[in-house]
Amino acid sequence: MALPDLPIGPGLPAADPEGPASLGSVIIAVRNPQTIPTDGQNFFEYVLEFIRDLSKTQIGEEEYGPWVPFIGTMFLFIFVSNWSGALLPWKIIELPHGELAAPTNDINTTVALALLTSAAYFYAGLSKKGLSYFEKYIKPTPILLPINILEDFTKPLSLSFRLFRNILADELVIVVLVSLVPLVVPIPVMFLGLFTSGIQALIFATLAAAYIGESMEGHY
Repeated sequence: MALPDLPIGPGLPAADPEGPASLGSVIIAVRNPQTIPTDGQNFFEYVLEFIRDLSKTQIGEEEYGPWVPFIGTMFLFIFVSNWSGALLPWKIIELPHGELAAPTNDINTTVALALLTSAAYFYAGLSKKGLSYFEKYIKPTPILLPINILEDFTKPLSLSFRLFRNILADELVIVVLVSLVPLVVPIPVMFLGLFTSGIQALIFATLAAAYIGESMEGHY
């Protein structure tokens, strides 16, 4: 299927609707909270409780509150983005320039999410400990200074590449199967993709919360 010439960069076209779609569904579901919750309200209350529990477990009961919006935003954006790629074989739509893809199938998106997480845990550590936060780099001995610095560079790299490679692999498998056997065979793989997409969102959010908790508590 070919589409007319559009000024779209590689991998970005499908990224635009995810944020507004997620935000819009939340607003519609909870804008008028009911004493007897609606199905939408029940669902988003369950999601919020799940994110709160995850944040509390990884960050700590006393510190987790301010970080729930950040962890929740990360989880929901990655979850919806991953599902859009698992449900819709974007790559079979040909464009003259660039391609359609799930947002998390673009390394630029996953790197940006990882850098936001890095900024968050540096901010958490500095706001809690001040400049003494940097003492962690020379503990338990100054000899480990290069290794401790390298660890902070590898955290965003591992977060971004883990998410990118898994979503890319899922989409490629679906595209190949849809191209070869377009009717029944791809359906089980799509369901598997939905499951793994949810797991990837959970892993990213859990690691982000764990890094933030680690930076504030100092258990390395």
